[in-house]
Amino acid sequence: MFFVKGHGTGNDFVILPDPDCSLDLTPSLVAALCDRHRGIGADGVLRVVRSAKHPEGAGYAADAEWFMDYWNADGSFAEMCGNGVRVFTRYLLENGLATAPAAGLPIATRAGVVRAVVGSPTIAVHMTTPRVYGASTATAGSLTVPGVAVDCGNPHLVCSLSTPLDGLDLHVPPSNDPALFPSGVNVEFVQSVGDLHVRMRVFERGSGETLSCGSGALAVGAVVLRDAGRSSGVVTIDLPGGRLTVTVTENGEWWLAGPAVLVATGEVDVAALGG
Repeated sequence: MFFVKGHGTGNDFVILPDPDCSLDLTPSLVAALCDRHRGIGADGVLRVVRSAKHPEGAGYAADAEWFMDYWNADGSFAEMCGNGVRVFTRYLLENGLATAPAAGLPIATRAGVVRAVVGSPTIAVHMTTPRVYGASTATAGSLTVPGVAVDCGNPHLVCSLSTPLDGLDLHVPPSNDPALFPSGVNVEFVQSVGDLHVRMRVFERGSGETLSCGSGALAVGAVVLRDAGRSSGVVTIDLPGGRLTVTVTENGEWWLAGPAVLVATGEVDVAALGG
């Protein structure tokens, strides 16, 4: 099986070119590919498939040629991945499968169609407007933190800390309210650095703690702007893997920007995965 490896601020992916949706991709195969000791290693898999050829993408085929079929590292599906969209876009462009119009390249996802605008060296994605809709708590180790629920096409719980993030133990999933998050939730822990500037760590459902989470950064940006009483602005978010920015324009568009890098290509022996 041919693959490409890429990352966005350290959030890394195995990219599988499969334009006609012919690969027999299963949860166990995805988990084996993402295994960091017996596979290639990644936070998730991005299957590159034409929207018209994928049952979940066919409804978007008139608006976007390509569908980002994203799987978490444990083999579960995810609706959206902000870092993944940028890496997916980089792959399409570098392999001549798409061009980058000034208005943005449309990409279909399980959360709808987004647009990617290519700069140098960053890619900015016009995201769906996040919805702040509730309050809850998350418990990490002995620490229980109040949080804000945000829907970015996938579920998030943004928890603000007054203490340093470095002491958090995120080796196990933070506990949360299953009634509010029946399909699980990505939990972001945030510490303020300055005006519209924060640090963030994240535990992604299905993947564990990752170096970065694009949709999580979007959720954090929504909460930071709300708490600052602002309807527009630029929020700078520093993650263990690098820096992302969330920009809300005066006309209400939400943009996520950051780097996207392809680092390797190769072939994997599927029969050998898992040892």
